[in-house]
Amino acid sequence: MWLIRITMFVVILPSLALMFLPLSNVPAAAGYYGIEPADVQYAVLVYYAGYTAFFILEKRFFSYLAAKEYFFVFTILQIITSYACYHTQNLVVLLLIRFIQGMGLASTGNLGMSIIFNRIGTERGRVVSYTVYFGMLVCMIPFNNFVTADLIDSFDFNVIYKLAVFAYLPGLILLGVTMNNVRLNIKFPLYLLDWPSFLLFSYFLCALGYLVVYGQERYWLEDRGICVAALTGAFSVLTFIIRQVHLKRPYFNPGVFKYRNFMVGGVVLFTLYLCRFTLNFSSAFFSSAFGFDPAHVSYMNLLNILGIAVGALISWALLVQHRPIRLIWIYGFSVLLAFHIWMYSLFSLHGEPHAYFIPLFLHGFGVGLLIAPTIIFMVAAVPVKMVDTSAGICLFVRCLGFYVSIALINYFDLLNRGKHLNALKEQFTAVNPLVRQNILKQTKNFVAHGVYKKQAAGAAGRQVTKQLMLNAQLRSAMDYYAMIIGLILLTLIFVAWVPYINRTIVRLRKNQPAPI
Repeated sequence: MWLIRITMFVVILPSLALMFLPLSNVPAAAGYYGIEPADVQYAVLVYYAGYTAFFILEKRFFSYLAAKEYFFVFTILQIITSYACYHTQNLVVLLLIRFIQGMGLASTGNLGMSIIFNRIGTERGRVVSYTVYFGMLVCMIPFNNFVTADLIDSFDFNVIYKLAVFAYLPGLILLGVTMNNVRLNIKFPLYLLDWPSFLLFSYFLCALGYLVVYGQERYWLEDRGICVAALTGAFSVLTFIIRQVHLKRPYFNPGVFKYRNFMVGGVVLFTLYLCRFTLNFSSAFFSSAFGFDPAHVSYMNLLNILGIAVGALISWALLVQHRPIRLIWIYGFSVLLAFHIWMYSLFSLHGEPHAYFIPLFLHGFGVGLLIAPTIIFMVAAVPVKMVDTSAGICLFVRCLGFYVSIALINYFDLLNRGKHLNALKEQFTAVNPLVRQNILKQTKNFVAHGVYKKQAAGAAGRQVTKQLMLNAQLRSAMDYYAMIIGLILLTLIFVAWVPYINRTIVRLRKNQPAPI
């Protein structure tokens, strides 16, 4: 039994790692492909779009092919696309391949979790599978950074895709040895597939991703490309919604939105994903304030992985004990609140790295404690006949949370930081005696280290400008964390105020699928 579980997770893990792989070193990825950092972000969003859009349609392929055949087809497809990413340097080709890879994750992940669930007869075992899968998912960014940091320093960025090709081979070998040609469901022919809904939903997600990545830097509707993406994206989502209302067998069953617990779970999950990606500002802070390279930042974030593991373990214990979901949410968001308040107070150009160890652990602990119970709560809130739609909407909420996080990060990194920088420049003028003293001090420091006096004055000016930019970045990060602190407080008040949540206990049914 454990060999089956290990095989499934070995097969799924490389596809999970591929999702956030370009973010492991954005400057290196942009430099290798000759693209902008925003293009690297968009490559990740396109992967998420393929993952989300194909989730429902994938069920039909899952019913048509035998399990072993299905795994081999999509795992080999992932190997081919990874090899293509290794060779290509064309942005359009890269984005297309990334979308296909996202579809591959939906396929292998869904079937792998379904096989595990079919082999598990106890609620305790199903909770373990959920917890391990979602724990792996939220670990991917720090895990990728840790695994690839030294590789990217020593080789070109594309070598990580060669590594991904070899990472699939152990899973293929285990599949060939352990699996038989059996079917989990009755074979259902591949006809009447709802390709129009899939294409409309896919285009909407890609257009929305384009808006959140490029909108801020191109001044939104002042750019023609942004206008086209906004209009066509709005048209595609409206057409998609109209189709779902009128189709006899809709892509997403609109009936799930009638269930109160499902809607509440969606709001909590969206908030959680906004909190999850605040760690990006912390990593950027370590790079700028302490001068850490990606490898040392990844070592710091190992504490975040440890926190996720501990939080996931405790969430498993609470779910098995059938503790109220309200209690789990209050515990988890209180920990995340403590992290953001603590980090807000630690943002400074002068500090010691060890002071951030406990906050990093707390962030991972809070995310690990919340992720599996919240998703299980959403899927368990609807009848069995709607669980596929519930799982698909749950995946969309996570995708939307990631999209909005990217939009907020870009806003605070571009516009908000620029506002702080301009305000600081107004205060630090050449006639300001404090500025003159600072420049004089920096000049003497450079001269003492062997720099010519004429060159030292220019270097001192550049050093002061660098300090201004760092201060603007810190103030922008503090603004972002202050906003998230307010959001967490509102979430805690909401969870504590809604009385029926206190009486809600999550129980896993045997016929409940994995909401990947």
